[in-house]
Amino acid sequence: MPLTLTLAKALNAGLRASMEADPKVVVMGEDVGKLGGVFRITDGLQADFGEDRVIDTPLAESAIIGTAIGLAMRGFRPVCEIQFDGFVYPAFDQIVTQLAKMHYRTQGRVRLPVTVRIPFGGGIGAVEHHSESPEAYFCHTAGLKVVACSNPTDAHMMIRQAVAADDPVIFFEPKRRYWDKADVETGAPLSAATPLHVSRVVRTGDDATLVAYGPMVRTCLNAAEAMAVEGRELEVIDLRTLSPLDLSPVLASVRRTGRLVVVHEAPSNVSLSAEIAARVTEAAFYSLEAPVLRVTGYDTPYPPSRLEEHYLPDVDRVLDAVDRSFQY
Repeated sequence: MPLTLTLAKALNAGLRASMEADPKVVVMGEDVGKLGGVFRITDGLQADFGEDRVIDTPLAESAIIGTAIGLAMRGFRPVCEIQFDGFVYPAFDQIVTQLAKMHYRTQGRVRLPVTVRIPFGGGIGAVEHHSESPEAYFCHTAGLKVVACSNPTDAHMMIRQAVAADDPVIFFEPKRRYWDKADVETGAPLSAATPLHVSRVVRTGDDATLVAYGPMVRTCLNAAEAMAVEGRELEVIDLRTLSPLDLSPVLASVRRTGRLVVVHEAPSNVSLSAEIAARVTEAAFYSLEAPVLRVTGYDTPYPPSRLEEHYLPDVDRVLDAVDRSFQY
């Protein structure tokens, strides 16, 4: 029987299911235990599983990831919470030079099944270091898998799949969508879920294609609804997996619609949208009726909270890009 859960509660239920299924799963991070995390994602887990499995760490991200690497080498499956997106940079060295490379360095003898949870993106009235989108850094790093959930149903299954994976997974959570609700089948087996590294069409259409991930999927769905009033049907694709990229649904859609707009909060320079535009142009150039257009954050540091509504892509900016695509 499905339960109506927020995205935050769906993640909590997914972590609980993972910990119940495998005693080697441990959760660690700043304030994840007694407080239950600043967004309450780990609420109640320490009370039920104990301080040995839900560990309140010092305010030291490098130490969190370094400790998790050691635990993983001894057979554990650590789930590390980075409290806010911009706090991940002190751990960047451990992630890029150790976590991502250990399997390759040991010729496959050592696996590091570590999940690094990162709430990302803006829209909550916070400041720099609390509203950033650093996903491109990790997508560029060989040896890491990178995913981003956009809704409660995916959040529940994807966190379980990430924890069960033998590879290190960077798991991005759209913090401004934590309170979105949906029906979630918490008892479904992992075998019934969409595979972790597969993109999905979430709205069908024949006039143009919108591609997004994380917090921008809902924005694109809202834009598609607005465009439908004008008689245009936009197809919306939720990438879900950022590395490896699954562009099969995107290419199939573009070959039908001829138009593509890629949307994300991160700046446009050397971004995922640039990579997607390049790959689609290489693989489906003769199907394009217009250049691939991008709607992104600006190439500036994240602004003060009172200005973030001008910085973040919204429905109007997405619709403007779609209109420009139709003008070609």
